[in-house]
Amino acid sequence: MPHMDIESVSVRPARDEDQRVLVALWDVCGLTRPWNHAPSDIAFACGRPHSDILVAEYEGRIVASAMVGHDGHRGTVYYVAADPALRGRGLGRLIMRAAEDWLVARGVWKLNLMVRRGNDAVTGFYATLGYGEDEVTVMSKRLQPMPHVIA
Repeated sequence: MPHMDIESVSVRPARDEDQRVLVALWDVCGLTRPWNHAPSDIAFACGRPHSDILVAEYEGRIVASAMVGHDGHRGTVYYVAADPALRGRGLGRLIMRAAEDWLVARGVWKLNLMVRRGNDAVTGFYATLGYGEDEVTVMSKRLQPMPHVIA
């Protein structure tokens, strides 16, 4: 896809039939991990009152995505992806703006996101969008076994 007019890109909520394409996009963008079963993440987030997955489409093809959600206070995004063949054309900005708009429409006033340590290119991208580093430590705990992992 040598030329793409960003004005011709539309954003919509993901549908069940988008799962295979989303997983492939996330794989090629290096976002998937063995401990996060992408199809389960998609099923868990799609079309919920407090979460959804937004996709950007160009000429009928999904070219970007963002999983967005909130806890009633702060929003979060995950799986922010842009087709590597189309990077530098505004897709990341477009999908992040859509995620921010989704949160604002629900009364959420702050968005948190996590970037893996050492991923300087992505940190730089978010800095150009106005994001800054907070002085916090992210901690986590698995509350139950992951249904897709066999012990």
